[in-house]
Amino acid sequence: MKKIAVLGSTGSIGRQTLDVVRSHPELFHISVLAANSSDELLEQQIREFQPELAVLADEAAYARLKERYSGPTQLAGGRQAFIDAAAVDDVQLVVTAMMGFAGLEPTMRALDAKKDIALANKETLVVAGEIVMRRVKEQGVNLLPVDSEHGAFFQCLQGERRDKIEKLLLTCSGGPFRGKKREELTDVTIKQVLAHPTWTMGPKITVDSASLVNKGLEVMEAKWLYDVSYDQIQVIVHPQSVVHSMVQFCDGSVIAQLGCPDMRLPIQYAMTYPERQPSNFERLDFWQLHDLTFDKPDTETFKGLRFAYEAGRIGGSMPCVFNAANEVAVGAFLRGNIHFLDIYDIIEATMLKRETILQPDLDELLAEDRWARDYARTLLQQKG
Repeated sequence: MKKIAVLGSTGSIGRQTLDVVRSHPELFHISVLAANSSDELLEQQIREFQPELAVLADEAAYARLKERYSGPTQLAGGRQAFIDAAAVDDVQLVVTAMMGFAGLEPTMRALDAKKDIALANKETLVVAGEIVMRRVKEQGVNLLPVDSEHGAFFQCLQGERRDKIEKLLLTCSGGPFRGKKREELTDVTIKQVLAHPTWTMGPKITVDSASLVNKGLEVMEAKWLYDVSYDQIQVIVHPQSVVHSMVQFCDGSVIAQLGCPDMRLPIQYAMTYPERQPSNFERLDFWQLHDLTFDKPDTETFKGLRFAYEAGRIGGSMPCVFNAANEVAVGAFLRGNIHFLDIYDIIEATMLKRETILQPDLDELLAEDRWARDYARTLLQQKG
């Protein structure tokens, strides 16, 4: 039985990870649950899965839970406790399902402890891909992608040599505004932005999907996971979200991974790798599947993807700056403080303001993240 730590257990990916565990109680034991501040949902998860340790990064949320809960699970609180939860001795696989830059330090802690990682926190590779992948190799552990698209690449490449990759064909639903032009997005509401046509996700990643920033983050993630150049990564708009991504090889052959849009499928594959296990997930019905369409992304309207390619090609600390500015801007949009299109302006202005550190270490990346957030907040004040 594989012992699992789920970091970010109350978020969308975390909840779906636990759904996979419910389906296979004979395969998995939840040893650690960790969340940011959702103490009531975490308490429900504790009572169901009975982990040895449960952590809340938010001190106030931890205090509330500690006041209510008196069961056998050990409780811990604070940011450092959350990071340390990635390195609990008997855990074999750490599912990094937390959101944003906050996932970097726990992921590095897990690597230092030689844990296999099921990676749902794409920002870890976006901001520190070279450092992380070097550490993965040094420690001899598995880094297993959980993203639907990267899970697809991973499956398409089983039994194939990475040096035979000609192109990674990264699919993209296009989000709720596919086909719209910039002038049509001036006054879109939060509700409209969060109305994703295919996937049910948390608010931050849903905004990123609408802006195509999320696809840009996935481009940078793919560069590090599969050791390819940015010229080898082609984004393709595929609104049906049935082809989760494809690999084109040097002989012109293309291998695709298809399935219903259900994140539990790549989650389960990462958790059970190298084996496949049965599931009760919905199956594709090809008799009902009449149309699969593909198109080129509009990077003039949805500039987040273009900025991501630019940040990735510059390299060094620039992807970290890109990511931090976006996180601040998205947070401001979700609070109703800025318009949707302002997100692009804040990302671009922050990137233009900062000189790049070409080979940053971890401490320098943490400092770059702080600088970019501070600068992005000054831009918000000017817009206010």
